[in-house]
Parts: sequence; structure tokens; C-alpha cells
Amino acid sequence: MCGVVGYIGGKNAVDVVVNGLKKLEYRGYDSSGVAVVKDGQLQIIRSVGKLKNLEENIEKKHLKSNISIGHTRWATHGKPSEENAHPHADPTKSIVIVHNGIVENYAELKSDLEKEGKEFKSETDTEVIAHLIKKHYKNNLLFAVQESLKEIKGSYALGVICKDEPDKIICARQDAPLIIGIGKGENFLASDIPALLSYTRDMIFLENGDIAELTTSRIIITDIENNVKKREVKNIKWDYVQTEKKGYKHFMLKEIYEQPRTIEDTFMGRIYPDEGRVYIKKIKLSEKDIKNISNVYIVGCGTSYHSGLVSKFFFENFAKIHAEVDIASEFRYREPILNDRTLVMVISQSGETADTLAALRLAKSKGCITLAICNVVGSSMSREADHVLYTHCGPEIGVASTKAFTGQIAAIYILALDWAWRKKSLSKEELKRYLKELWEIPVKIRNFLKESGSVREVAKKFAHKRNFLYLGRNVNYPVALEGALKLKEISYIHAEGYAAGEIKHGPIALIDNDMPVVAIAVKSKIYEKIISNIEEAKARGGTIILIASESDKIALDNEDSVIYVPDCDEFISPILSVIPLQLLSYYVAVMLGCDVDQPRNLAKSVTVE
Repeated sequence: MCGVVGYIGGKNAVDVVVNGLKKLEYRGYDSSGVAVVKDGQLQIIRSVGKLKNLEENIEKKHLKSNISIGHTRWATHGKPSEENAHPHADPTKSIVIVHNGIVENYAELKSDLEKEGKEFKSETDTEVIAHLIKKHYKNNLLFAVQESLKEIKGSYALGVICKDEPDKIICARQDAPLIIGIGKGENFLASDIPALLSYTRDMIFLENGDIAELTTSRIIITDIENNVKKREVKNIKWDYVQTEKKGYKHFMLKEIYEQPRTIEDTFMGRIYPDEGRVYIKKIKLSEKDIKNISNVYIVGCGTSYHSGLVSKFFFENFAKIHAEVDIASEFRYREPILNDRTLVMVISQSGETADTLAALRLAKSKGCITLAICNVVGSSMSREADHVLYTHCGPEIGVASTKAFTGQIAAIYILALDWAWRKKSLSKEELKRYLKELWEIPVKIRNFLKESGSVREVAKKFAHKRNFLYLGRNVNYPVALEGALKLKEISYIHAEGYAAGEIKHGPIALIDNDMPVVAIAVKSKIYEKIISNIEEAKARGGTIILIASESDKIALDNEDSVIYVPDCDEFISPILSVIPLQLLSYYVAVMLGCDVDQPRNLAKSVTVE
């Protein structure tokens, strides 16, 4: 989850690295640091807290060099402190490293090194790697890294420089993302695409076991045994401007307002409503293959798990395929029944989420068909899954995911409709109608966003409350979970999402006039049921915040509030009904003075277990 950046070339490397770290600060902001080789010596500057603290320290030292590595940290081993901040050096300060990942056997390695008289200055697992590289160093940094990694168990995205070889950076990857950027007379490394977009769009996505040597003029990729590997160079279509705020106060707000476009980008060229046709070229499953699928496991974490819960309705209602949804961190520990007729669909914005990636690998080992829904071309999941369906959402910088959720739902909606048509479980007219509903949803979101002032007013009214209950039913139950998650993530208010029919089984005991109840009651086949649940909450003194369809003029008490969204089909409604919940959480967090884009204790991509 930490951010790693490196540069070697003709520019001031410190400026390049710090600029890259700014683009990755969403991955971790407990502490940060940079290291350079200058005048034959290593120089390291580290700071606790946000990156601006590091920038101030760098300015005081006037640090410049043509080679640098840097890091922004989300703590896994050791509390946030200057001692635990990266980069970490060996005791002689001849080798320095930055690391994203976890060394699982660090305690054993540290004990052995201490017996050899090595002293440790931090509580981190990373410092072990610096000691090992120094131990194996014999005037060949690449060899020393290769030998050290033979002793390490765990995950890593690693950048290494040495004062005795100031013309190269060594980097390595295992179960943590790492990218090489290719320039002219310069080369880069980073743990995520946005860090490099200001400088290059030509990138190599390292694979597990890759170890690379970067100089100003060449890139050599080997494995741990020094066998040379060839990796494809990919041209990234994202524009670096996409990662800037464009006048919005926060990335999260910008990304909420981008959703009409990102949904369009996800379905454009894939659906033709007038013809009733879906075209997904990356998935090469025949009609026979699809009919042979007995069940689908949908696996994800956090917001991606919630989009998976929505997707279950698509597979079962449209394609008539039994679907189960699993939290990725639980999936591989419960002995799921997997075979060659099982499709395992993994969902991840980054394509690098550690638990979801482990679930994918388990499914492959059992002979399952695997399919990844992700946003990042060249990510681990996109490479390792049998099939991949990309959401074309561009970089998502806000830690609280918004456009990824709606993009994932749109992509899987298309997929399920395609399979339904090929299985003949939907008629041509039904297919056209459902595709038309998706085609029209971006316009409906744009119209809602133009008139979204009502959400801000609701936020003002309830921002002082410390507990919220979110209710939904059927396909909008997962939206209740997602709405509650958003509020928790960025405002630190306790919120729970529940299936509305379950409130009589416990949560109703919590309802009083101090707990707002956010209820999603858009038009659907279970509309009367959710209205009945709302009445049960009101009878216990609950104050209601209602998400309702425009055509439904519901009479509420003065203390209650209603937010109207455009009418749409029930199955597509989660894409629309989540928008006011995203905005509600955003406005509440802003009113409380919270750090919206970088909420405490959270990082964007969870690349460690």
C-alpha cells in the first residue's frame, strides 16, 4: 500500500521523485522519505506525516542528484516515526532501499543477523532487506539483491541504490505492483501509474520474480537466477491531467462528478441498444463455454465486494447462473467447492489487491475459469486471469472509491446481459430494453448532479449525528452497505448498512430520534416492503433520509428529508442511487473538517494482507 518511486537521468532526481510521491500519497501518508547518491555518499531525508513535511526538509538541505529513490508509507510493521520511515540503509550507509510489502520471515532473519552483530535502528521488517543486501554485496549490486531475495519470504516492490554504483537502480517485484517507466536518457520506477504520467507513457509492468537493473540508457530484467526476461512495453492512454483536481476542492468530488463520463467510457463500443447487441472482445468464451458454467463465485474487498453483491442479481436474474459473493480475505480459508465448471470473477480497481489476487491464484490452481474486472491495464490480475474486462475509469486518486464502483457495476451488467442473450434466457426485446437503461443512465446522473444542492442541505442538517443506519432491499441492499462504508471512511462517523427486512432482528433496538435512518426506496418490485420497513423505523422515533424516485411524491414529517433521483429500471438503479450517498458522505466529511482524500488509517490500494 506504500508508494515507491525512483529516477535516474539528467533531471534533478529529487524533484522527479517527490513529484511522483505526490501522485502516490493516497497510497500512504504516515511518513515519507528520499535517498540520493551525491559526491560519493548516500544522503537520506525522512519525515513523519504528510509529504509537505518532507518537502520542507528537502528545501532546507538543498538536496540534488541525478539518482534518487523515495517512499510514502502506510505502516505495517512499526508505528509511524522518522526511524521507521523509508528509505532504510545498512549500518555503513552504503546501500539504501525503499520497500512496499511484508517480509513474512523477518523475525527469523533479524534474529540471525543480530547474532552476527548487526544492529537495527527501526521496528520495520524492511530494514532486514538492507542488511541482507549489504551482507551479500561484492561490488555487484544486482547480484547482491538476487542473493538476498532468495532468503526472503513475503511480498515486495523494492528499489535499491548503492553509493559505490551510483549509475544504477535495482528494483524487484513479488506480489506487490511495480512499474518501470521508459524515457530518453532517463528511466523511472514506481508502484503505480500516476507517479510517472507527467514524464512518460511507455511502461513495463514487472511480473512476480522480476529483478531489473536501470541505468540512464538501458533496462535489463532478470529473475533471481540471473536469467534474462523479456517484458512487453505498454503505452498508457491515461492523460496525467486526469489525475489533477481540475478546480474541484477534492479528488473525491471530482471523481463523483466524472461518473457520467466514466460509465460511458466503460460501455461505449461494447453495447448497441438499438440492435440489441453486446460486444466484449477481451472475453473469448463461446456459447458452449458459458452454458457449461455451473456457478459463479464473485470475489472482492470493500467497495469491490459491494459491486459484487449487486452483480449477483445480474447473473441470477439475467443469465440464470447461480452466483455467490465472497469477501476475498475469507474466500481461500473456507475451502470453497471449485472445479473446471466454476467461474471465479475477481473485482479490484487496482488489479493488485492482495487478498483478491490470492483468491484468483487459488481459483486457477483448482482449474476454474477466471475473469478479472479491473481498471488498470497490465495489473497483476489482468495478466493472471484467463479473461479480463476493463472498466475505463481512468486513475482514481481519492481513497474512498466512487467511480470504480459504478464502473464495475456497468461492466458486469454488460457481461451478464451478453451471457443472457447467448444462453437465450432473455429475449431480444428485453435485451434492448436493459441496454437502453444503461445507455441513458449517464444523462440521468448528470441531471441529478446539476440539481444536487438538496444533498448538501441534508448533510448540513445531520452532520452532527454520530450514528447512522442505512437500509436497502434487493439490488439496493449492497448500495446501503456502500453508503455506510463511504460515511465511515471519510467522516469517521459510525454507520451500519442493513437489509431493511432484517431491522426487526436487532437493529430496530438502536433506532431513536438521535439516529438518522438512510433508506433507499426507489421504485422496484419490493417498493411496498421497504416503505413498510421505513414506517417501522419511524414508529420507533427514527428520523428518515429517503432516497426516492422522482415520480414518487412521498409525504414525510418535517424532521425527515428526501432526495429524489431520476426514475430508472430497478436493476440499473444502484448506479444512480449510490450517487446521493457518495455526495452525502462527502459533504458531511467536509463540514466536519475531515481530510476527504486521505482519511486516517486508510490507503488506496491494499497490496498486503
